[in-house]
Amino acid sequence: TLQSVTEARAKAMSAVRPSDRAIAENTLTQSLGSLFAVIENYPVLKSNESVMHLQEELVSTENRIAFARQLYNDLVANFRTRLEVFPDNIIAATFAFETMEYFSAKHDDRKTPVADMNMRAK
Repeated sequence: TLQSVTEARAKAMSAVRPSDRAIAENTLTQSLGSLFAVIENYPVLKSNESVMHLQEELVSTENRIAFARQLYNDLVANFRTRLEVFPDNIIAATFAFETMEYFSAKHDDRKTPVADMNMRAK
């Protein structure tokens, strides 16, 4: 499980295009869900302070990723507008600027994985 998380993270970090990055990050999210499922089965791990810190960090990271995706899409929208508006469109045509693609994910990939890590006894 940890190996799949590590491999998914490496793919997410090396992806260049936004569509490839979205797919890789969704794979990483699914791998992390599997890791949480393993942790759920081991009460000693669930109560470990490091695991609790990891959970907080992952929530924080997800929030930063969401913000970065939104910022990127806002910049792409602004860039696309500038490609169409005079006089920027003349400069864009002269230097052959092309539109950028939005960072998007399929509807099914947008679902947040459920990771139940509460401290109740089984």
